[in-house]
Amino acid sequence: MSKHTLSVLVENKPGVLARITALFSRRGFNIDSLAVGTTEHPDISRITIVVNVVDELPLEQVTKQLNKLVNVLKIVELDAAAAVARELVLVKVRADNESRSQVVEIVQLFRAKTVDVSPEAVTIEATGSADKLEAMLKMLEPFGIKELVQSGTIAIGRGARSITDRSLRALERSA
Repeated sequence: MSKHTLSVLVENKPGVLARITALFSRRGFNIDSLAVGTTEHPDISRITIVVNVVDELPLEQVTKQLNKLVNVLKIVELDAAAAVARELVLVKVRADNESRSQVVEIVQLFRAKTVDVSPEAVTIEATGSADKLEAMLKMLEPFGIKELVQSGTIAIGRGARSITDRSLRALERSA
């Protein structure tokens, strides 16, 4: 199995996300991570999809079908070496007076932030690669993780090129 990250530019319209995820589902792909947000252009949204691909299920077929969807403007597969990818995690960890300093030390070690403190818990915000976040969570586990929420992967290509340049011009011509 191999992990692939797709960056999909779409028109910012209702129902687009549902059509895209349904296409993956119909083809038997499980989406590992999904993040959606508007871009620097309010009419365009970027969907970042991370999927594990099995040899029997070629990703190329799905991307060709995605390109046929009316509201899809552009699809780019981001190579891990040529992209910056990050995730966000908020984690609430048990921390009483005795253990709080150890928890805060781990937070600093991973360049995370303490965003809330109560007598029984500390809430931590961390961003980084999936590996970094996983390592931090392993170190926090012995204290007791009370609650956890994690975003999907967001990614952007390295360098000056932007995938929205030509897509915006195409959208303007079609309007």
